[in-house]
Amino acid sequence: MANTFNLGSVVISTAGRDSGKSFVIVRVLDDSYVYIADGSLRRLAKPKKKKIKHITLTAHMLDGIGEKLKEGKKVFDAEIRSALINIKDAGSVKQEEE
Repeated sequence: MANTFNLGSVVISTAGRDSGKSFVIVRVLDDSYVYIADGSLRRLAKPKKKKIKHITLTAHMLDGIGEKLKEGKKVFDAEIRSALINIKDAGSVKQEEE
């Protein structure tokens, strides 16, 4: 399956001091970089610029947040935080199989 990094996709950092943490893609810069946020340490006001090779795409997609980002509507850090917590509590942050 081809990796498609879209707004609202849940990813896991695989490199750096944030390794192993879940994030949401809030902006796709180009074929090599995306901006990610988790709503707590990395807020929407200052998302982390991350190389695509340093993150792993999961099977989860936060459609509501992705749609808001595409339409330019206001997204709150609390929305991202709670969505990531709900996914984590479900115990199913799984990496997408290649």
